[in-house]
Amino acid sequence: MKVLIADKFEASGIRGLEFIGCEVIYDPALKDDALAKAICSSKADVLIVRSTKVTEAMLAVGKLSLVVRAGAGYNTIDVKAASARGIYVSNCPGKNAVAVAELAFALILALDRRIPDNVNDLRAGQWNKKEYSQAKGLKGQTLGLIGLGQIGSEMISRARAFEMNVIGWSRSLTPEKAAEMGITFRQTIAEVANDCDILSVHVALTPDTRGVINKTVFDVMRDGATFINTSRAEIVDQAALLEAIQTKGIRVGTDVFANEPTTATGEFADDLVKLPGVYGTHHIGASTNQAQEAIAAETVRIVQTFKETGKVPNVVNLSEHTPATHLLVARHQDRPGVLAHVLNEVKAANINVQQMENIVFEGAKAAIARIALDAPLDEATLHLIQAGNEDIIELNLLSL
Repeated sequence: MKVLIADKFEASGIRGLEFIGCEVIYDPALKDDALAKAICSSKADVLIVRSTKVTEAMLAVGKLSLVVRAGAGYNTIDVKAASARGIYVSNCPGKNAVAVAELAFALILALDRRIPDNVNDLRAGQWNKKEYSQAKGLKGQTLGLIGLGQIGSEMISRARAFEMNVIGWSRSLTPEKAAEMGITFRQTIAEVANDCDILSVHVALTPDTRGVINKTVFDVMRDGATFINTSRAEIVDQAALLEAIQTKGIRVGTDVFANEPTTATGEFADDLVKLPGVYGTHHIGASTNQAQEAIAAETVRIVQTFKETGKVPNVVNLSEHTPATHLLVARHQDRPGVLAHVLNEVKAANINVQQMENIVFEGAKAAIARIALDAPLDEATLHLIQAGNEDIIELNLLSL
């Protein structure tokens, strides 16, 4: 199996891929047209990326079967185009959770103690202890969490160490689950924003979360409150954020920006970082050695499982719902030609198979095939299937 790595990747991960028998092509500088050409010329089966964008044009060439995002989010990959071509897309969720939570708290502390401003003044030869002695401190403050997956959970334990109160919201959170986590449940994002001193966002970018932190949310935040974003810039209405900074004195710590360079270095311009009370980092939330080693190990596991079983851990683009309306269940002798016979009759009826599994019983004498269809088979076709092969023991058609 050929694996093309088009981003910076840990040496341990490259060694791991080679150990399981993969031919590895490592070129972290590949981008845009050069990457598309490399996908085509290398005939790679698997593409591994971190921040590099994977476009429809790249997926349309070559023979890729799997794209692995060596990280949690996958918004840089054209998942729709991959799905249309039957290419798996997988990611490494949770492996950077500790690193992101650590950076989120670094931003919280930096804002409370105005550490970057302290450093700038000292480097400029200015001593201003009077100014920088004014800080709230974190003990007793309320941290509001939007999103309580693995990163949000890591935030809770760190907030507890600082003796903070924690309230939260997520789509799956219930009052009972919140109590188990040791936090206070809120029904809406706006309720969290209204009741906290520090609002920290930890949700994946999806169509449902795009722009979910909007003017309504910022309008109910307390004047001078703190907003932390280590998720994605697109989750936040940037115009509403700028307005909140200017009109309510909202202080901001962000690791993500609306117009980030596509390369590791480059020119950068964003009005957000020019405002007072805004501290930014270079989208480095997952960039600790510990996190990258964990992500590399998970990437190797994904590729190895795919190589050995054909299954893909953490796959993100399999359909949860198919157009299937009926299920054909065939109990049969485990002999050659049975499934081919069944499928030939289904094809002749011009009905499409949506999903299929064939489960073999102990001893490999008999099996059951479950075939999901997008339309019912008529009685004549069912008779042809049953009578046309003596190895079919029983045939049933069920409505879904």
